[in-house]
Amino acid sequence: MFVRRGTAGARMQEIAAEADVNQALLHYYFRSKDRLSQAAFERAASQFMPTVIQVLASDAELEAKVTRIIELELDHLARAPYLPGYIISEVTHHPERARQLIASVTGRATEDVRPQVVAMLRKQIDARVKSRRMRPIAPEQFVVNLMALCIFPFAARPMIAAMLGMDQQAFEQFIARRRQDLPAFFLGALRP
Repeated sequence: MFVRRGTAGARMQEIAAEADVNQALLHYYFRSKDRLSQAAFERAASQFMPTVIQVLASDAELEAKVTRIIELELDHLARAPYLPGYIISEVTHHPERARQLIASVTGRATEDVRPQVVAMLRKQIDARVKSRRMRPIAPEQFVVNLMALCIFPFAARPMIAAMLGMDQQAFEQFIARRRQDLPAFFLGALRP
């Protein structure tokens, strides 16, 4: 319910009905809609975020990381297409949730996770730049560009569907094609 309607649009009565539980039970366990929303937000984002962080921080080849992250993101977003809009909305209205989210899904503070990911990516990018296989790019830009290319079609789905005249089946085919094309497109954009 939160993912489809956002925190402001979700009503406790509707949430209880959809979950097939008593509304009083929701209030007993969570005390407020905000606390329930926080739990829903953490659960929704924690389904994919730890794996993405793990892949980024790994010593796998950069090209394999790109392909794996695209697979993970597109698979996850195909199962939860409303998630990008929900997360963007929640972080916009509750900026502190971004840090809380990273801490809750990794068990570590953002300040502890970021250096590990950035250091590994910097090492891999620098090696490719030195051997003239890649143009220079900051690790942070690398991650944001990669994630944006995966997330945008889902976050902007109504607009894309309207512009391109897509129904559900056409959008699924579009994403299947994107899964094939995106690794080469992303890595090609980084060639010198």
